[in-house]
Amino acid sequence: MSNPQQLRYSKEHEWLTAAEAGVSTVGITSHAADALGDVVFVQLPEVGDTVTAGEPCGELESTKSVSDLYAPVSGEVTEINQDVVDDPALVNSAPFEGGWLFKVKVSDEPADLLSADEYTAFTGN
Repeated sequence: MSNPQQLRYSKEHEWLTAAEAGVSTVGITSHAADALGDVVFVQLPEVGDTVTAGEPCGELESTKSVSDLYAPVSGEVTEINQDVVDDPALVNSAPFEGGWLFKVKVSDEPADLLSADEYTAFTGN
C-alpha cells in the first residue's frame, strides 16, 4: 500500500492530516500496521488530554507485541475513533481510512515531519 501524498508522517510511523480549523487526524501507517501484525487492543488518549509531540500517548497491542503510540504533534485531543476501540482490526484493514486513531487541536508541530516520499524512503518501501 502506498503512503497517501496529502499526509505527513513521523519517524515513529504515525500519519497526520493537514489541520482543518486547527484540528488534525492521527493514525498509524500501513508499514507500522504490517509490522505489528493483527492488532487486538487499542488504548487511546482521552478527549481533553494534552499530548506532546514525540511522546507516548497510547498503546497498540497485537498478537506479537505491545507498542507505544506516539503523538506526531502537540495539542489537545478532541475526538477518539470509538470504532477502532471496538474493532482494533480496523488499524490493519484500513490504516489510512476507518482505522484512524484520534483527532488533535494542534498547538505545536515539529519541523521533522516527513512527506509521503520522505517517509517511503525512510522505511525503505
